[in-house]
Amino acid sequence: MVSATVSRCAVLGAVALSLLGVPAQAAPGRAGAEPRPAAALPAPDTAGLAAVLDSVVAKGAPGAMARVDDGTQVYRTARGIADRSTGRALTTADRFRIGSVTKTFSAVVLLQLVDEHKLDLDTSVNDYLPGLLPDDRITVRQVLSHRSGLYDYTDDLFADSVSGFEAVRNKVFTYRQLVDLALKKPRTNAPGAAYSYSNTNFVVAGMLIEKLTGHSVRTEYQNRILGPLKLSDTFYVHPDTKIPGQHANGYLTADEAGADPVDATDQTVSWAQSAGAIISSARDLDTFYSALARGKLTSAARLADMERFSRVNSTTSYGLGLRRRDLSCGISVYGHTGAVQGYYTYAFTTKDGGRSLTALANASNNSAVLNTLADTLESAFCGRRAAPRSTGTPIEREDVAPAAPREQ
Repeated sequence: MVSATVSRCAVLGAVALSLLGVPAQAAPGRAGAEPRPAAALPAPDTAGLAAVLDSVVAKGAPGAMARVDDGTQVYRTARGIADRSTGRALTTADRFRIGSVTKTFSAVVLLQLVDEHKLDLDTSVNDYLPGLLPDDRITVRQVLSHRSGLYDYTDDLFADSVSGFEAVRNKVFTYRQLVDLALKKPRTNAPGAAYSYSNTNFVVAGMLIEKLTGHSVRTEYQNRILGPLKLSDTFYVHPDTKIPGQHANGYLTADEAGADPVDATDQTVSWAQSAGAIISSARDLDTFYSALARGKLTSAARLADMERFSRVNSTTSYGLGLRRRDLSCGISVYGHTGAVQGYYTYAFTTKDGGRSLTALANASNNSAVLNTLADTLESAFCGRRAAPRSTGTPIEREDVAPAAPREQ
């Protein structure tokens, strides 16, 4: 637990908004993109983006930042601090834990294996991992779309945010141990019957990757995604506990009102692994989602599989390891959210990959921070035509993540 105190002035201290031009992406948007490509979108509302981040910090995050890349310009905005003990300012270059954004990376690897005819989406998981699951009807597609009915073991691990985290922060699990935790509980629905977000699904995804390739997920992430895209800030270090290089410390809000937040930066994230253990940066996530949408990581057919969405709530749909968010201005964006102890992440791109946003708050277990950070999407993609800010009013939750309040 961090005992150092930080003045309100330090927490609200702003890193100036900067605007930097960078060369345009050479690759065109893929065929079939939405009628309004990134070039036709309103300019990002940089003042609105800064105001959202100010509000995120005012609601309890030590720091918050956002990076918008539209292929011709990069907009960088940061507020607050990266480290409560030193007071170092947060920057958009800092690395951080991306939580469930990892799920898109895992899905991409499996879809590449489909392209290589090593995997069939509509085949039973048990055909590849004999005896793993209690129902032969559960297919790979159902796992990747959260329609398997497998219970989310993290609901029990993190029923109490801080004590649950402290019990596992240095623990190393096997994939099988995590699946066994889930199988102790009844399934949430019959295979394919309904959407029910579960980290168990993407633990199974990691097992499939390792079984079908004979390599660790770390090796497959590196060889198939990180290396080809030159994502130099992205790492899978499990079971190591440290974030390499310059990074934002992550703070888990205490369960008791008024208590100091817990510095959750160092942890194995072994409770998540292929469901949530990747470390990255805003630049690398913008690059990753833009490349995915542009068809640089899978065939067109496999990208279409990822984008076969089922409605989750009024603003969100889920495909295969990929989320679609429908914004107030009629634009839809594609990516994933992430929650891991100490960090909230939003990483999304337009359908043509022409404009991407990554936003981070280095806090968790704080519903006001989570809800307000979502407004970065409106500023980045809708510009000044965005709907009035939520000012922290609860949004419909499309998943339940560890240390995220469940009443939302």
